[in-house]
Amino acid sequence: MIMMRKPSGEQIKTFIEQQSLQPFSYPDLEATRGPAPAGYTVDHHQVQLGRGEIVYQRARKALLRWRMFELSWVQLCWPIVAIQPGNTIGLLTRVGGAWWLNACRVVYTFDEEGEVARVGFAYGTLPEHVERGEERYTVEWRRADDTVWYETLGYSQPNHRLARLGAPLARRTQQRFAADSQQAMVRAVGGR
Repeated sequence: MIMMRKPSGEQIKTFIEQQSLQPFSYPDLEATRGPAPAGYTVDHHQVQLGRGEIVYQRARKALLRWRMFELSWVQLCWPIVAIQPGNTIGLLTRVGGAWWLNACRVVYTFDEEGEVARVGFAYGTLPEHVERGEERYTVEWRRADDTVWYETLGYSQPNHRLARLGAPLARRTQQRFAADSQQAMVRAVGGR
């Protein structure tokens, strides 16, 4: 949903409630567990957050509290929503002089121990999102070298005609989000 004025809390709430009843806007659920399906643009980014178990525990906590969305130009609606399959969130962004309200639903979560400890989740787009696809957020502790990483992996394609017409702006916005999200996680764990 694209608006010229910032929507009210009630408008956002109604939008999320309506979208929560809709099916996903793409057929390839859980594809972020493996290779992306054909026809999508793939975005894969990672940043080292530090070393050791303390950093991993901080990063884990930050991820599960949606801290990667603590950006000046993105508002998560609502950050109190638990990261559990089936839960729907809204993302309100200000881009190109307009307000873009998008909805996503958590597709799956994971919490794995072993030589590489990993925690994370993926969410998928709903019909009123300007893009269609899925994005996975992961924090992992590679015990062999004691490094802690934050990773995003997503695949998308335009869903709204303005996203198709403004494809270069949409790509720049996706790249900006990836970089800013990484910096938000670095701040969240007390890093550089």
